[in-house]
Amino acid sequence: MLNWLAKRADVARKADNLYGAVVAQARQPSFYADFGIPDTLEGRYEMIVLHLFLVLERLRQATPDDTKLSRALIERFVTDMDDCMREIGVGDLTVPKRVKKAAAVLYKRADAYREALAAGPDALDATLGEMFSELPAGNIRTPGLSRYVGAAIEALNGQDLQQIIRDAPAFPAPGRFAEGKE
Repeated sequence: MLNWLAKRADVARKADNLYGAVVAQARQPSFYADFGIPDTLEGRYEMIVLHLFLVLERLRQATPDDTKLSRALIERFVTDMDDCMREIGVGDLTVPKRVKKAAAVLYKRADAYREALAAGPDALDATLGEMFSELPAGNIRTPGLSRYVGAAIEALNGQDLQQIIRDAPAFPAPGRFAEGKE
């Protein structure tokens, strides 16, 4: 009778596991040291959004008719944004507006990244440059970041979806794609 509750809890657990892997990858020091992404709240947010997009795309392509896990993953992201904003002292009345904006930016970035990937490597370079140019103190090296994104897509597509969900996605080491390290 309560199977739906157990299934929902299982989906939430899987989403937590996936989101933890996304955040862990986004925090790799190489992104900030080798690619020039500022190690700030904004820089880390953009890296989380980029990696969340990669995982959501893998889920979307593998299971286009089953969006439960994708929805739970996005809900986990929204909850994390809410928690982070409260933790850094954003006022209670402002948090919902900022969380809504953070979620809207995720969707905007996802659309832009999807279009860029369909258009080719030069378009991805340009889109990454545009997205990351909004960050303060950034000198983003987009060619290396573009190569990393391509390799991450290949790596995710080469992994069994159930293994990704069960064990978390295996992303490539970002430092391999930094300028002068090819």
